[in-house]
Amino acid sequence: MRDKGTERWSTYESFFVSLGDKRVADIVITNHARTRYLDRIEHGGKDNDEIAAWMWECLKQDRIKPYYRNEQDVYLIDEDIVVVAEFTELESELDITGNILHKMIIVTFLGKMSETMELRDLKTYYSWLRHSRRMTLIKNSRKRK
Repeated sequence: MRDKGTERWSTYESFFVSLGDKRVADIVITNHARTRYLDRIEHGGKDNDEIAAWMWECLKQDRIKPYYRNEQDVYLIDEDIVVVAEFTELESELDITGNILHKMIIVTFLGKMSETMELRDLKTYYSWLRHSRRMTLIKNSRKRK
């Protein structure tokens, strides 16, 4: 996303976009996130660059918000799409005022809240997932004995 030229000569897009206390200068889409995006968000043949460009536009337009008030890794896009992201510092990269810049790594797309009701309360959803997995493991261990 950095140093992407615009239509006018000698102009560039903004070097970073703020998201909470992070200054995002680059976006990376993992293979897992791309797979989940194609399965759960948009059923088409988009590649990582197209997804990253869409995410960059969402960032610039301030359409990405934290899922919970103090949450650092789960975000909502357009109050519908739930995304898990991690941030790493870009080594030896600073903005004009000397602040550290970050790389946003998209870990996965959990889905759309409008389609998956369980995503409306992630804490309950994850506790249910842990419980159901635990019960499946217990059931399978009984079968082996």
